[in-house]
Amino acid sequence: MSVNKIILLGNVGKDPEVRYFDNGGAVANFTLATTERGYTAANGTQVPDRTEWHNIVLWRGLAEVAEKYVKKGSKLYIEGKIRTRSYDDAGGNKRYITEVWGDAMEMLDRKQEGGANAAPFPQPPVNAQEPPARLQMESSTPNPPLEKEESDDLPF
Repeated sequence: MSVNKIILLGNVGKDPEVRYFDNGGAVANFTLATTERGYTAANGTQVPDRTEWHNIVLWRGLAEVAEKYVKKGSKLYIEGKIRTRSYDDAGGNKRYITEVWGDAMEMLDRKQEGGANAAPFPQPPVNAQEPPARLQMESSTPNPPLEKEESDDLPF
């Protein structure tokens, strides 16, 4: 089995919920909304915007960064893996949840003077000649596996 990466660009739906474990590890959970823009088809049919909600899980250092800087409405770039798990609800029914376990995160908000959602990183001037460097924050250790993974046999 190979692990596929997913890339999401969207807005945070609620402030992250962060939990700390006895061993000092941390996990953050929040939702991210991505929107596919609507359009008008050649025959004049109006296709509306479509918004999808994703459950994001960040571990260790990324969880701590999310706790400090990510707020409802923040614009984020997330790289990660899709994970599906199941549990039994109070009625004994099996439920499934699909999550994106983030490996990398980039905050895309522009810094605002004194704003509550101001990005914690300095932003380049608007008229900068060179594109801004990518601000990528990666966790110091890989996410714990849910199941045994085999190596990727793709040639690239």
